[in-house]
This record gives sequence, C-alpha cells and structure tokens, in this order.
Amino acid sequence: MTTPQASSPATGHPGLDEIPSNLYKLAEPLQARIIEHRRLTAADSPNEVSHIVIDIKGSRLRYLDGQSIGVLPPGQDENGKPHKLRLYSIASPSYGDDGKGETVTICVKRAVSEGFPPGVCSSFLCNSNVGDTVSITGPVGKSFLLPSTPNANVIMIGTGTGIAPFRAFLKTRYEKRPQETGQFWVFFGAQTRKDFLYEEEYPAYQQHPTFNLVTAFSREEKNAEGGRMYVQHRLQEKADTLFSLLQDPNTYLFICGLKGMEPGIMEGLTAAAAKQGIDWNAFFEKLKAEKRWHVEVY
Repeated sequence: MTTPQASSPATGHPGLDEIPSNLYKLAEPLQARIIEHRRLTAADSPNEVSHIVIDIKGSRLRYLDGQSIGVLPPGQDENGKPHKLRLYSIASPSYGDDGKGETVTICVKRAVSEGFPPGVCSSFLCNSNVGDTVSITGPVGKSFLLPSTPNANVIMIGTGTGIAPFRAFLKTRYEKRPQETGQFWVFFGAQTRKDFLYEEEYPAYQQHPTFNLVTAFSREEKNAEGGRMYVQHRLQEKADTLFSLLQDPNTYLFICGLKGMEPGIMEGLTAAAAKQGIDWNAFFEKLKAEKRWHVEVY
C-alpha cells in the first residue's frame, strides 16, 4: 500500500500527481478500528499524550511521510450540528508501524485549557480503547513531506506532539535508507523529561553517525542567560553546524508544533545567523524560494 516517492527535481519531494489526497472525505469517512492505544507521557505528567494505532487494512487509504489525517469525533455540538473535523499529523511512516501499510498512527495530546472544557476530539481519542471505531478522512498535505532525494540533510524542530511527522521521517530514513549519508538533526522541546515523546526509539538511531538529537526541557534546564531553556536556545548553541548544513542546497528544515513556538525559533535562527555573519532575512527568503523551509503549526 505504499506510494512511489519519485522526487520533483525542484523540491526533492514527490510530484503533486503522486501525492495521495483526500481519498476519504467528510461525506464518506473511513470507519476504522483502533488496534493499539498507549500513553506516551509519564503517568504523573500533567500532559496526557496518547499513541494511537488505527487499522486501515482493506481500505484505499495510503499516505506519505509528513501528511495528516482528519478525525471526526462522534456526537453533536450545543447547536445540534456534527462536531468539527480535527487534523492530526501522521506519526507512522508510509509503510505503517506494521510494516505493511495497513495501519496509520497518530499522536494526540488531550487539549485542556483553564476555564474551558477539554477538547472534544482529543478527549474522544484519549478516552478511546482498543476495538473502538474512529471516522477518518484524508490524507491531506502536499508540502510537509520527507525529501526523497538521496542523501538529503534534514533539520527537524518540534515541540510536544509536533514530533509526530518527524517520527515518520526517522523511521523511513533509518529503517529503509540506512546507507544514506545525509545528516538528520532533531531538536525536541518539552516542559520536562516526563513529556519526552518516543524517547525509547532514539537509541536505535543513535547507532548511526548521521543522527543527532538535541533536547530542551524548559522547566528543568536553564539557558545561558539563566532563563528557561527552549529549542531556540539550542539552535543558537548549534549555529555553526546548522548554517553550514543550510548552505548546502540538499538541506531541508522543518518546524512542527504549537503556533506560539514559531516566533521564538525565528528569533533563535536570526541570532544564530548573526553569529555567522549571515543576513538572516535574505537567507530566509532564499530557503523559501528553494522550497527548503517547511512549517506546520497549529
């Protein structure tokens, strides 16, 4: 059930005609069954994040690394209308966590804000059990895709569940393309180590000299100024290496996570560029023009 990933010469990504899109729509979603559900964060963490694997065997759903699926929670809102669709980044590689392309995995945080009721869809998913049915649409997304050009360097910056598409990238890179020489850098940020998602999977990647993991736990670590340590501070620490890589046209940068993270990361990259004597604004425009800058925030 995998899809060919011949690359577009200009972008290093599959051509648009090769990208699966909206194979299941809101009017006729796929009814699929949950076959695995486990909590990713520590039991005593205030942040509840679930790893949910869904069986899509026998369906026409297929997807590429970096795409998303929609989930339609059951029931109706206070106005008697169906609940709105919610999009989730796919956390499994295109061949599925089962290795056969017959499953799709999502990584879901229960949405809780003081003074507001819990998120409808995230609560439905976090409360779900193995055997439950979920309504799925998609896949969607044509730009946040793992480059298929050989030996690409990939810089991934994610916070919280923003690690989901990068989990897919890493699995494909080190399970299917381990012979490649491209550098893979992961910058992951969370409040504490209790929220270190998929920590158990990294040791296997760390056996490869091309893999680099940098973490920032804001409530446990301090930056050089004595404040909380965020991913943007780690970017500044690695400025020399990052900008050396980014000047290679075969390097792609991806950012995924909460929308509020983007300004801090831009600030961090601006400071990192200054250390290298690089005009960040001009360099940023060049990255975008070459389609090597990809952001997915929510």
